[in-house]
Amino acid sequence: MCAHVLVAEDDEKQAELIRRSLLQEGHTATVVHDGGAALDEVRRNKPDLVVLDLMLPVIDGFGVCRVLRRDDDIPVLMLTARSAEDDVLLGLELGADDYMTKPYSPRELMARIRTVLRRSGRPADEQDRAVRAAGITVDPVRHEVHCDGARVECTPGEYEILRAMTADPERVFSRRQLLQCTRGIDRASTERAIDVHIMNLRKKIEPDPRRPVRLLTVFGVGYKLSGGRG
Repeated sequence: MCAHVLVAEDDEKQAELIRRSLLQEGHTATVVHDGGAALDEVRRNKPDLVVLDLMLPVIDGFGVCRVLRRDDDIPVLMLTARSAEDDVLLGLELGADDYMTKPYSPRELMARIRTVLRRSGRPADEQDRAVRAAGITVDPVRHEVHCDGARVECTPGEYEILRAMTADPERVFSRRQLLQCTRGIDRASTERAIDVHIMNLRKKIEPDPRRPVRLLTVFGVGYKLSGGRG
């Protein structure tokens, strides 16, 4: 999958390393060094993915992510030198699809980029059948989600969670299993990120997110989609 990637990174050496790694992977890349330039570039040439450093000048990564999620559905991979879990969770809550904590290896970053691009793109033919449960339809061909007939805008991570749960309604998924659906298990992942995705999904598919009737918490275990097929 060849993609055009926007790299928003204020460290010029890091940005150049990422750009070269992307070119070696067969992608094209544009580099900017502040959040305002990142938003301008997105408006001019919609990229397939944004690699977004949190500590950008002019507009920080949180502000850029907030605008991107308000105006578009471009996948975002967050880069952060911050180790505080709350910063990572805030980025995910704003709609980032994945994150990496510095320092990281270029090979690991490229693997994450491949995963995000794959999850945001069209699925393989054998996975093209739409699945329905609890009033939710997940259509892999169009990469769309509908709830009670209305289209729901989802991040790639949210989409993968709903696709897994809609295909197997009433099954209780642990946070670790849902994490595997979104990006797999590795040292930088946190199961609390799933709680953020579930919270965001409830805002989108529940009549009252504070009293969910579809995405239910199974205390001590994880979550399930309640409502049956159809």
